[in-house]
Amino acid sequence: MLRRSLVLTGALTGALAGYALLFGGTASAATTKFHATLTGAAEVPPTPSAATGEATVSLDTATHEITYDVTYAGLTGDATAGHIHGPAEPGKNAGVVVPFAAPKSPIHGTAKLTAEQEQQLTSGQYYVNIHTKAHPGGEIRGQLTAAK
Repeated sequence: MLRRSLVLTGALTGALAGYALLFGGTASAATTKFHATLTGAAEVPPTPSAATGEATVSLDTATHEITYDVTYAGLTGDATAGHIHGPAEPGKNAGVVVPFAAPKSPIHGTAKLTAEQEQQLTSGQYYVNIHTKAHPGGEIRGQLTAAK
């Protein structure tokens, strides 16, 4: 009787351990943070703008969703558009990945990324760009890199 009780206890313990691995694995998700300093000098081609800005992006690796916050000041005029672009290394241009609904500072929002886009972001291939009438290709830009 004692032997059968120990066998059942062992089976129950194994089942619970398997359940914990199966359903507990989602708790290991992480949030990765990225930062960019936006300047005219970082634009491609560079602009003489004295404007500056900051962008932070948080990536939830479980949901594949980013949350972004962008602030800027000193543009030559009103922002006409703002985006996260990629994939591109510094000094190269790329298409829009995440358009900002309203480009007025401060900008806040969320977006879902594909697995490929998530990999591009984590490998430093995304940048933030703010456009104005005077600089339709972008007045200030900053490459998103892992925050320290």
